[in-house]
Amino acid sequence: MGTVLETKNINKHFKKPIDFHVLKDISFKVKDGEFASIMGKSGSGKSTLLYILSTMDTDYEGELFLNEELITGKPHKELSKIRSRHIGFVFQFHYLLSEFSVLENVMLPAKKLGSKTYQEIEHDAMEKLNMLNIGQLAKKRASRISGGEKQRVAIARALINNPDILMGDEPTGNLDSYNAENVFQIFKRLKEEEGLSLLVVTHDLDFAKRTDRIIEMEDGRILS
Repeated sequence: MGTVLETKNINKHFKKPIDFHVLKDISFKVKDGEFASIMGKSGSGKSTLLYILSTMDTDYEGELFLNEELITGKPHKELSKIRSRHIGFVFQFHYLLSEFSVLENVMLPAKKLGSKTYQEIEHDAMEKLNMLNIGQLAKKRASRISGGEKQRVAIARALINNPDILMGDEPTGNLDSYNAENVFQIFKRLKEEEGLSLLVVTHDLDFAKRTDRIIEMEDGRILS
């Protein structure tokens, strides 16, 4: 079984206003097809770690590997490509463009990547929406759908380039228990049916307990 994501001795300092050692010696792996969650109190460094793992933050010491390839030190332009191609991201807030239709929102990352025709992208986007049981919303404006539906659209958008790993930063943090459960079931299905790897930062213990593994953080360290 391969490794989709690995960190070796990642350290992160915030230099201002004074030196603060926010991540301390972070080493762990996420295997292909694993659904892992990260838990810890506010300020334990979870979101900071996720930004490094998603290649958005490059100011750290240590090494980050994606699909067993060293990512650390690559130029920003290349990282942007790697991110578009290999990493899907779901936030606590959906960040949909409200004046666009649901379908257009889902298509955006694929248009940015630019490796398929408009027709192919539209077809793929419809496929993702149908898979998440929201195909009927395709032509609706994103401002016109419910909060739970918006989060499902955001998941479809994160999946449009068929990433190797889906990362979530409190993806159920803004949802009621019904919609949170819905998101969990979608993630579980993606793991089981699509073989997708998932790494989710969450405060929700019920959610975390049902993932394959909980990575617990405290004061910038991983507790084994």
